[in-house]
Amino acid sequence: MKAYVIKSREDVGKPLTEAVSLVDDQPKPVPADDEVLVRVRATGLNPVDWKLVAGGNAKWTYPHVLGLDLAGDIVEVGSKVQPSWKTGMRVAGHLNLAKDGCFAEYVAVPTYELAEIPEPLGYADAAALLCGALTAYQAINRKPNLNNVDTVLVHGGAGSVGALAIQFAKLHGLRVITTVSPRKLDFVKKAAPDVVIDYTKDDVTARIAELTDGHGVDLIVDTVSGEEATKDLDRLAYNGQLVTIVGIPKIDPDFMFAHAISVAAVNLGGAHESGDPRQKKDLGEMATEVLQLAAEGEIDPMIGETIPFAGLLDGLEAIKDHRAIGKIVVTVD
Repeated sequence: MKAYVIKSREDVGKPLTEAVSLVDDQPKPVPADDEVLVRVRATGLNPVDWKLVAGGNAKWTYPHVLGLDLAGDIVEVGSKVQPSWKTGMRVAGHLNLAKDGCFAEYVAVPTYELAEIPEPLGYADAAALLCGALTAYQAINRKPNLNNVDTVLVHGGAGSVGALAIQFAKLHGLRVITTVSPRKLDFVKKAAPDVVIDYTKDDVTARIAELTDGHGVDLIVDTVSGEEATKDLDRLAYNGQLVTIVGIPKIDPDFMFAHAISVAAVNLGGAHESGDPRQKKDLGEMATEVLQLAAEGEIDPMIGETIPFAGLLDGLEAIKDHRAIGKIVVTVD
């Protein structure tokens, strides 16, 4: 089968086009007793994909097939899979980065990762609602306590996490402030934030103080860095909550206690290796909820571009170079 692979450990860390090869002779995977074989129809691209090419994973065997966000059809079912999973079902899921992935025509996966794609949602939309959308779902619906929360700052509102975090926050009736660069202003408006801050020309901390009468926001979703998350501590209201997906802030314990601040981290893919069946199962449950919201028109996948399988590396380069706007989805014919 066709697949994008890293052929050897020595290729890890090389530039994308040198490290990753498109091959047409990768063996089709054979599902284990507790797995299903899925014919891949679409896959979503994420920053973690190129970061894995740069850093690798100690559990990989080579050649390693890349890819984490899957949408496709079940074509084979393992002997111990529950009967509710059948051939022909349209499914989507966020896969385990330690195992072979879905930048391929076929992939074998355990069913806890999967959700059935509801009608009328298509493969591309489903593939766009996994890594970034589930991270955003956790950042809004799992980590914070939304009691007494009125305002939220979402960094990077035009990104795959930020655009969905805005929408999930709006579903809770929150006032949403977001940060973007000038070329992404028009795109982020599709997510309907209440206030957009151009971080390239505005002082974000000063603007937050201005917008909240000096009190700060109740919740911040940081998608930027640990350094930015540290700055976010001064942007929080008393009893404020910070949820970070990329880096932990430097915290002064006295400041944290004095302002009653809470800090939480999101590591979506860590559930696979947690050893906790509840957390692993929750990946499929969250995907089911998010896909249903999209099928009902409650959220927009915010697809920026759909590209063919042959252009997958170009899509990863665009994400790596911060040229991508919205979610990039690859169709697999």
